[in-house]
Amino acid sequence: MIILTACNNKTKESSTSKDYEDAIKTHRNHYLQDFIKDERAPLDSTDLPDVHFFDADETYVVECIFTEASDKKPFAMATYSGITKPYQVYGYLVCPIKGQEIKLELYQNQLMASVPAYADHLFLPFKDLTNGEESYGGGRYIDVKASSLKYGKMKIDFNKAYNPWCAYSDGYNCPIPPIANHLDIIITSGESKYTGSKKNRPQ
Repeated sequence: MIILTACNNKTKESSTSKDYEDAIKTHRNHYLQDFIKDERAPLDSTDLPDVHFFDADETYVVECIFTEASDKKPFAMATYSGITKPYQVYGYLVCPIKGQEIKLELYQNQLMASVPAYADHLFLPFKDLTNGEESYGGGRYIDVKASSLKYGKMKIDFNKAYNPWCAYSDGYNCPIPPIANHLDIIITSGESKYTGSKKNRPQ
């Protein structure tokens, strides 16, 4: 049995329902099981006790105003391995979070966009003030579906933020969150810092 651990207690601001906590627990268990199922993954079942999450907090589920990018020219997004990957800015998000307004860029991988199974997939990498202390120093990712856009708004759940595989091992091409998505706020939501030893992936 996999036991999920948390790195912080709920704040007084949290009003998370039991149903939502259960949904996030299920989501995280599926996330952990994917490491075991995927032979490319950097972790196995013995590493999973070192994967941690912040407590589920429904106040980090935010409804953002979406603006589609007018110029979707591809650009080369840098990765921590030194190579680049072709992305385009799909649109812009303005989100209310903990009494502040944040702005984020939403991206689409140009190679994945041409594959029917991934055509709906959008990519939201970000950094925040927990990086290097409570969360992975290289930032975190959120997966978003383009079809979730409704009436110019898009719901973003920071409880589903996850670490890139580079948090666990070298040898992966993990995109570096662009400067536009470096947030000057603390986001104690989603996956937190991995406490296991970093691995060396065979080349």
